[in-house]
Amino acid sequence: MRISVCILPDRPFREASASWRHAEELGFHAAYSYDHITWAGLPDSAWYGALPTLTAAAGVTSRIRLGTLVTSPNYRHPVPLAHDVITLDSISEGRFVLGFGAGSPDADAFVLGQGERGKGWSVQERGGRFRESVELLDRLLTRTPDGGMRTTFLGRYYEAIDARLEPGCVQRPRVPFVLAANGPLGMAAVARYGDSWVVTDQGDVPRPERTASWTWSVLARRREQLDAACEREGRDPKSLGRTLLTGFSLLPTMESAQAFAEVAGRCAELGFTEIVVHYPRESGFFSAPPRVLEEIAAAHC
Repeated sequence: MRISVCILPDRPFREASASWRHAEELGFHAAYSYDHITWAGLPDSAWYGALPTLTAAAGVTSRIRLGTLVTSPNYRHPVPLAHDVITLDSISEGRFVLGFGAGSPDADAFVLGQGERGKGWSVQERGGRFRESVELLDRLLTRTPDGGMRTTFLGRYYEAIDARLEPGCVQRPRVPFVLAANGPLGMAAVARYGDSWVVTDQGDVPRPERTASWTWSVLARRREQLDAACEREGRDPKSLGRTLLTGFSLLPTMESAQAFAEVAGRCAELGFTEIVVHYPRESGFFSAPPRVLEEIAAAHC
C-alpha cells in the first residue's frame, strides 16, 4: 500500500515550502495538490495555482512524486495543459503524476462563463468533456509510432491542429494518469487510459449521513463497477491502481496512527493500492495534530 499526502495551495509558497520538504522527508510516496481557481471548502481563503505550486515544489524536493488531485476541464484546455504537464515532468525529472477528473459544479464550473448564460455545463457535458479531454491528453502526451509529438484532433468539444509538443514527457510512454470517475462512461475512460483510479470517501449524501459503514459499502460498490468497466474494456482489473483520497467522511483516518492502520486494512481488502491523507491544517478543513501525520509515516512509509 502506498501512502501519499495532499497539500492545499492556500499559503504563499515561502511558507508552504517546508510542508513539501517535510512530506518528502517523512517518506510519502507522492504529494498532490488540488487544482482550482476557488475551492468550495475555503471560498474566502487565499488560493494559489496548482501547477506553479507543483513547479516550486519540484525545486525543493528530489524524490517524492508530485501531482494534481485533480485538475479538470472546467478551465483547462487539453493542449496548454499537456504543454504544462510535459514541462512539469521535465522540471521534476520524471516525478509528475496527472490527476484528472470531470470537475465539480462549483465556482470553477462557471467562472469563465461556461454553459448557457454562464450557468455551467450540464452533468452530461461535463462528463463528455472529461472523456474527450482524457483521450486527447493521451494522444498529446504519447509519441506517435513514428516517434513524433504532433497531434491533430477534431472532437465534439476540443480541437488540436498539428499540436507540436516536443520533447514529450520524461516518463514513457507518458506521465501516469490518475483518473477520477464514478459513472459507467467515466469508468470506461479510466479502464482504457488510467494508470490508477481515484475516488474520495465522500459519496453523494449530506455529510451527517456519511457513516463509516455507509462509506465502506459505497466504496465496495464502486470497486465492483470499476472491475466491470475493466472487463468490458478487455483490461485486467488488477492492472489498474486504486487510489482513495480521504478526509471527507467519518472514517477516522487522521485520529491516530492506529485508526489509520484500521482504515488502511479495510482499503487493502477492497483492492486499494494508494491512500492519500491531507497534510494537517491548523484549523477548519483537514485540521489534525501534526504528530498524527508523522506517526502514520513512521509506521507505513
